[in-house]
Amino acid sequence: MLKLLPIFLLTACAFAQGQVSSQRIAGMKADLAGQIDGMKKQAQVMTDTVFSFGELGFQEVETSKYLIGILEKEGFTVERGVAGIPTAFVASWGRGKPVISLGSDIDDIPQASQRPGVPYHSPMIEGAPGHGEGHNTGMPLNIIAAIAVKKVMEREHLSGTIRLWPGVAEEVLGSKAFYVRAGMFRDVDIALFAHVANNLSVTAGPATYATGLVSVEYSFKGESAHAAGAPWRGRSALDAVELMDIGWSFRREHIRIGARVHRVITNGGDQPNVVPPNASVWYYFREADYEHIMALWNIGDDMAKAAALMTNTTVTSRLLGSAWPAHFSVPIAEDMYANMKAVGLPHWSDDDQKLAKALQNDQKQPEKGLATKIPELNVPDPTVELTPAEINVGPPGGGSDDIGDVSWVVPTVTLRYPSDIPAGPGHNWANGVAMATPIAHQGVIAGAKVQAMTILDILTQPELVQKAWDYFRNVQTKDTQYHSFLRPDDEPAIWMNQKTMDEYRPKMKPFYYDSAKFDTYLDQLGIKYPALK
Repeated sequence: MLKLLPIFLLTACAFAQGQVSSQRIAGMKADLAGQIDGMKKQAQVMTDTVFSFGELGFQEVETSKYLIGILEKEGFTVERGVAGIPTAFVASWGRGKPVISLGSDIDDIPQASQRPGVPYHSPMIEGAPGHGEGHNTGMPLNIIAAIAVKKVMEREHLSGTIRLWPGVAEEVLGSKAFYVRAGMFRDVDIALFAHVANNLSVTAGPATYATGLVSVEYSFKGESAHAAGAPWRGRSALDAVELMDIGWSFRREHIRIGARVHRVITNGGDQPNVVPPNASVWYYFREADYEHIMALWNIGDDMAKAAALMTNTTVTSRLLGSAWPAHFSVPIAEDMYANMKAVGLPHWSDDDQKLAKALQNDQKQPEKGLATKIPELNVPDPTVELTPAEINVGPPGGGSDDIGDVSWVVPTVTLRYPSDIPAGPGHNWANGVAMATPIAHQGVIAGAKVQAMTILDILTQPELVQKAWDYFRNVQTKDTQYHSFLRPDDEPAIWMNQKTMDEYRPKMKPFYYDSAKFDTYLDQLGIKYPALK
């Protein structure tokens, strides 16, 4: 359990810049917007370059090196290998309070290789990974925002510290809990995260349509034998995996509706004529809160032990990742939303809308094109209690993000920005179609303006940080305390995806974006935008 010390709470807001008038803040925001518009080319190059690297979690070597190079050139001091993760880093600039932490994910999706701007399945390399979650856009957004804010801070003599960091291996929930354990956020006042979406939005309060999880791999060990000649002498580890899976197939009827339990078999044996002496299955146990996630994990452990008993095998397990259900700062979300309304959505071109509708047609989704209206901000009412039915049934379920762990140790919000097309199912090649096109580039610019303006508000309005911490202490953590899912011996799974990247990286290198020769990545690939059938 992590607890905030009183001295920390006192220092969190001890950074007064002096009284800054609303007129002066408005002028600085206009300056930020102008600067960011002037960095459109830089944003496009960064977005397209990271897209072209297409690296899986824990193997974001080229991406990390590239981003670090940009940040060091801009005057940031970089600490590498944070929390024992080779591709993790923290880039810092400035001094004093407030300390503002900017994060976004950088990994991509297996088998999601896709030519950008092409609204049907068209992989660059069959079977290769690709940015089917749009994680190539978030760090460019944060870097552009940070560069613009840095210039304003220097000119206006504003105190404060800006830190940028990548969400490594988010797709396997592999890094942020380790960042928290390593103390990355110990002196941070506010954390601003950024994640790709198809509109401008921000969540205030609990992330209702999301879950937390533990990611656990179970490995069974048996005894090999000739599968035809002497099968009775074997002890099949694969049988144990299958029995555990069958157990969960029956148990799913008897867990809360919002729970999600899913798996892949990572090792099913060697060949049919050998009784498999080793086999492994990798589970995600998702639920709405710490207690229910732990309950699922305990059931999984019991099922694994039972499967081992039934097959006369043995079983071990290891935690590969984890994520707490997120809870976001209402005061910061309200401020960010006001900046969203001021910035507005991009002005999409006819070609942007044509690409969006063509992809929606391909995906058999309503052909409504790109977003033209920002949704309303929903602010939860903390006085409204859940009904017994809601408590028993639980929320509707959904995805997970390990930014949840960060949100329970420092006031946090996630900026969602419009670089994707509302069409794909998520974690799919279709969600990579827009990610190196004018749609992604414009979404990054709009998001960078919102992020930069929110950073400026935090720098110039100490009362905003005070409100955020008041909400954190007196509402968010009043009845809920953070307990990491990590056990003392758990370490980041930095070996993951290495074999896959070793296979595909040599094939992908010829497709890396060369911004010195080509204006855009679409130009390099010879794609006429939009590439309609």
